[in-house]
Order: sequence, then structure tokens, then C-alpha cells
Amino acid sequence: MAAAGALTVAVAGGLTAWGVANPGAYGQSRDGCVTVSVPSTTGGALEHGCGGVARAMCRAAFANHDRLALATRPQCRLAGIAPPAGATPGGHVPAPRASSSAG
Repeated sequence: MAAAGALTVAVAGGLTAWGVANPGAYGQSRDGCVTVSVPSTTGGALEHGCGGVARAMCRAAFANHDRLALATRPQCRLAGIAPPAGATPGGHVPAPRASSSAG
């Protein structure tokens, strides 16, 4: 009985160590792929995208300033996706100004 308990503890410890050391395919943002941890109704979720999907995620993040955008921007930078030209130092892209024409 003690051996079974020791085995259970060893297996649980090994699985925990493996989970911490190897977070999976969506581990870190890099090389054009973005992974963002976001709050959800079940506690948390991962948003992941590569290539065009990642660029679209980053475009939206640099154009907005809600919680998701603020969490996404640093991950975009880690992935090598920079804010577009004309963005403020925080990465926000100002909205275009409406031109007024007197006629």
C-alpha cells in the first residue's frame, strides 16, 4: 500500500515537472506566431495564431486599447510583429482624422 502511494506521488510529481518544462505547442510567441493567455468564463484560454492570423491579431491589438489588446501587444513584439508606422510609443494606432471640406 505504501509503495502504491509513493508511486502515485512520483508520477504526479513527474507529470507536474513535465507540464512546467514543456508547455506544449503554443508555449511562447515567436517566429511569426502569437500566443496570448486571455481570461474566459472557464478561467482562462489561449488565443493562438501564425502567419496571416497572427498579423490580423496584432493589427487589431495595435488599433485598440482594451484588455485583450494590451495583453496581445507584447506577444506580437515577441513574435517579431511590430506596430505599423505611425503608432504611438505604446503601440496604439491613432484613428484617422475625418477631413472637413467646406463647399
